[in-house]
Amino acid sequence: PDASGTEFNNVSAFPTGTARMASGGTSPPPPHKHTNRLAQERSPYLLQHAHNPVDWYPWGQDAFDKAKNEDKPIFLSVGYSTCHWCHVMERESFEDEEIGKILSDNFVCIKVDREERPDVDKVYMTFVQATSGGGGWPMSVWLTPDLRPFIGGTYFPPTDHARRPGLRTVLNRIIEQWQNNRPALESSGERILEALKKGTAIAANPGEGPPPAPAVSSRCFQQLAHSYEEEYGGFRDAPKFPTPVNLMFLMSYWSVNRSTSEGVEALQMALHTLRMMALGGIHDHVAQGFHRYSTDSSWHVPHFEKMLYDQAQLAVAYITASQVSGEQLFADVAKDILLYVSRDLSDKSGGFYSAEDADSVPASGGPEKREGAFCVWTASEVREQLPDVVEGAATRADVFMHHYGVKEQGNVALEQDPHGELQGQNVLIVRYSVELTAARFGISVEKANKLLASARTQMAKVRESRPRPHLDTKMLASWSGLMLSAYASVGAVLGDKALLERAVQAGNFLKEHLWDAERQTMLRSCYRGDEMEVQQISPPISGFLDDYAFVIGGLLDLYEATLRTEWLQWAEELQLRQDALFWDHQGGGYFCSDPGDRAVLLRLKEDQDGAEPSANSVSASNLLRLSHYCGRGEWLQRSQQLLAAFSDRLTRVPIALPEMVQALMAQHYTLQQIVICGQRDAPDTAGLLAAVNSLFLPHKVLMHVDDDADGFLRRRLPVLSSMSQQGGVATAYVCQDFTCSLPVTDPQELRRLLLDGTTERPAE
Repeated sequence: PDASGTEFNNVSAFPTGTARMASGGTSPPPPHKHTNRLAQERSPYLLQHAHNPVDWYPWGQDAFDKAKNEDKPIFLSVGYSTCHWCHVMERESFEDEEIGKILSDNFVCIKVDREERPDVDKVYMTFVQATSGGGGWPMSVWLTPDLRPFIGGTYFPPTDHARRPGLRTVLNRIIEQWQNNRPALESSGERILEALKKGTAIAANPGEGPPPAPAVSSRCFQQLAHSYEEEYGGFRDAPKFPTPVNLMFLMSYWSVNRSTSEGVEALQMALHTLRMMALGGIHDHVAQGFHRYSTDSSWHVPHFEKMLYDQAQLAVAYITASQVSGEQLFADVAKDILLYVSRDLSDKSGGFYSAEDADSVPASGGPEKREGAFCVWTASEVREQLPDVVEGAATRADVFMHHYGVKEQGNVALEQDPHGELQGQNVLIVRYSVELTAARFGISVEKANKLLASARTQMAKVRESRPRPHLDTKMLASWSGLMLSAYASVGAVLGDKALLERAVQAGNFLKEHLWDAERQTMLRSCYRGDEMEVQQISPPISGFLDDYAFVIGGLLDLYEATLRTEWLQWAEELQLRQDALFWDHQGGGYFCSDPGDRAVLLRLKEDQDGAEPSANSVSASNLLRLSHYCGRGEWLQRSQQLLAAFSDRLTRVPIALPEMVQALMAQHYTLQQIVICGQRDAPDTAGLLAAVNSLFLPHKVLMHVDDDADGFLRRRLPVLSSMSQQGGVATAYVCQDFTCSLPVTDPQELRRLLLDGTTERPAE
């Protein structure tokens, strides 16, 4: 499967749906026959397994001690709460009394939410991928009492199925091997672990610098162009993932290669992909936001779960496309995504929930959950909701069905629906431009637009009355950091005060609930309690590298959007902690988790920008930006050491690290400093800021200096004291290494200067 976090294993081979979490109805739930330790946890995924007849433990010392004391192997099961195949394996196997007894009697069973413990997940997924050639969730791994893996896989059906062994068979074989052949199991696990330690090591050779940016970025472009699918955009045929890291790289590549045919092609690839995704069924046309991925090449039938990290990165990609192209469509989609997150994935504390499930109970009733039930429509439902006549004999339903490809027999092909869950159903997909739809029914474009908008609103009301999919209300620092960037970036480009206020609320949430000021530690997660309050587990999970890196990146974007230096100061503080906790002094780059944690057997450095960017890629950019803001030359060097550590990967397969290639380009082209002197909230300052924010400038840092002589930036960067307002009006300086252009007070002139990129004239 794709390493970006999907359960692909034998996706079409097994039955689906899960009955246990049915919502709706008023009768009280029956008392539970079984309750295990997971009932004390806060993770929605662990709570989904709290009433299995399996003696589950959460990951921790109690489970490790029991395995050692009883000399039993460990069965480790890893998944997440909106994972379809995790639900299937739970229903088929973990709710089965007989399998529960085999597991509880012979193994110490540990359940892990991969979103809570990405460190544990990464180590054992590396093992599973190396030994089975595939990976995905649910992940099933058997370990010795000292946590060394010896057998692993993903989804297992309960009994033998076709050529796939069932979980009962596998468990009985392992019990027998553990009794009769244990030394062989342990030594093969040991050998594989040693090979993985060598194979996953990432380090710079002594004295090595970063690879040459023009060659690496050109190669990354070539590799993406080679895998690009021209008709509908995106990369590879199916399943198709949004991969915002690719799209952001392509737009950055264009920004420094505008005059070349490759640059133009890169931009065309990014904009076409974003446009086709916006029109496709992967985009929720009724309730906004984007689904996880498309099962076909035309972005039509999605895997319906919605992840917070996808919304965050796509909002930034769409607002960037609007800056580059000037097209309103892209700005509208960016706003739409944030509307969905504000409405459905936001906690009143300012935090963000992790995900919404793909499966839910159909409105027609029945206990079985179905994938997409919350989102799809039959033709008769559309007719019933939109019966009013608009022109001639046509109804609003006719116009809506034509525009969104709704068919009487449903619009999902059999091969896109292996379990028959979408029979007779329609996934809305824009089939025609509004102009063509208007022409088809002989109405004005304006009327067609109004009609479609009112129809979408009506359908959204209907959807609200359906049983909702499960919501994972876990709040993660890392994904909240990505979302913080989205609200700050979109708010700044659109000059939208409400979005900027939501960004500030998110920053305050992170500081209040996910930063332990006493221990100077980011926390990984917090949870929504039964009374809608924010809860923490005890002890809380300390943050990992991505929690620091993504939050720092979000704070830098929040500073540029609000010009409040408190966010810059906190970003600097977090970067110092990140360096102390995760930096590899020998080989350069950052370890993903605390290298001192003895329960985590591999010291990994993530080397793939997939569904999420890797934390090292984001850190390379953060260090570069912070070195400019804080006047810390050592952070510029650290960024270069990090890029040198990943030199081999960047040179050979840059397509694996498009986000890091962007950081490499930013190093090479050096960041432009844009300094704005003026009263923060004055209209003339706002005019200059709007000129900066209207442009896509991937290689810039934006600074604001006012009359406060003792400000954070002036203390760090004495050179700023020579810059001031000219003639009492807000003034901008565009600098490279603080060699600056002549002062500019006119927003249009500033825009021209930034577009030309000429900053050779020395400051007065």
